[in-house]
Amino acid sequence: MAQEPGFSIGIEEEFWLVNRETRDLAADPAAGFLKDCKAELGDQVASEFMRCQIETGTKVCHSAAEARDQLVHLRTVLSGIAARYDMALLAASTHPFAQWDNQKHTDGERYNTIARDLRTVVERLLICGMHVHVGIEDDDLRIELMAQASYFLPHLLALTTSSPFWRGRDTGLQTFRLSVFDNLPRTGLPEVFGSWAEYRRHVDMLINAGVIEDGTKLWWDLRPSDRWPTLEMRIADVCTSVEDAVCVATLTRCLLRMLYRLRRNNQRWRIYANMLVRENRWRACRYGSDAGDKAGLIDFGRSEIVPYADLLEEILDLIRPDAEHFGCVAEIEHARTIIARGTSARRQRETYNHAIEAGMSPRDALLSVADQLIAETTPHKTTQIDVGV
Repeated sequence: MAQEPGFSIGIEEEFWLVNRETRDLAADPAAGFLKDCKAELGDQVASEFMRCQIETGTKVCHSAAEARDQLVHLRTVLSGIAARYDMALLAASTHPFAQWDNQKHTDGERYNTIARDLRTVVERLLICGMHVHVGIEDDDLRIELMAQASYFLPHLLALTTSSPFWRGRDTGLQTFRLSVFDNLPRTGLPEVFGSWAEYRRHVDMLINAGVIEDGTKLWWDLRPSDRWPTLEMRIADVCTSVEDAVCVATLTRCLLRMLYRLRRNNQRWRIYANMLVRENRWRACRYGSDAGDKAGLIDFGRSEIVPYADLLEEILDLIRPDAEHFGCVAEIEHARTIIARGTSARRQRETYNHAIEAGMSPRDALLSVADQLIAETTPHKTTQIDVGV
């Protein structure tokens, strides 16, 4: 019998750097900031496309507790360094009121090439995300599980929504980030391939044609990493809460192991047409995990819209053996807490609406949202998981 994949996890998070006084984006942080970050965190921190962004990546983790400790450490150190430069760290996939045309992209060969090739499309890319890597060493197995796991991408997105505002306006969506990101080429749901060799033939065709330099320019919602033997889940908004991030990362890990268990037993998850999964992707953007007459995702087996909370319970039952295997039952069940108290998007909107009801101006209400996000971004080291409700 083939050896089971390692199913290690790694989490990348992108953050906004904001001016502590104005809470607007720091369009051009001092050069010393990144240098100080590198001095303390090494290759676990990197610049992003926009100068007002910063990205972190955990080391390879083998447990939810290890991942949580890494995220807390990275956010804490970054926040401390940002404070030295009169900045703060903010975790949300869009800033509540920032204007994209006031920003500058990072000066570097990769980013300059992207800016030159994509022009205004990428100039609007004022968004942050969270990427979860899951270690699957076998090339063909990565491709096989990628096709099946696409079904669950909208379900994961719905738990992470954190981008309801765009340029100071309530978009009416739980996440506006994908509406911006989807304007780029090679985004959206991944293609279905029969093998690693077939996948590489398609990627190499684009490389040989001079369209892309390597597989990192495939910006799908789920992709084989071009640098490590991992599947990289990229559909998620960045989570304001560390505990939400850990929850979604462990859900991703457990879902992939569940699909592997099916394969080991000569079964597999049905692969649905992208047009169907894409419909749920849109519903996750619009309604997230909230309840309501029009909310919920489509259950393709029943051909009907089902409340997200009911679908989550089915998922938790499916992956319970895997959560027990990894010792992360409490972490996956935190998803119930997310639904009960709302994702970051719902909490941002509630903060804004309460401020307006209290007589604040729209601008001051948006400042209140920014203050809330800043406060929730950096956790205390004593943070513990909420088992659920």
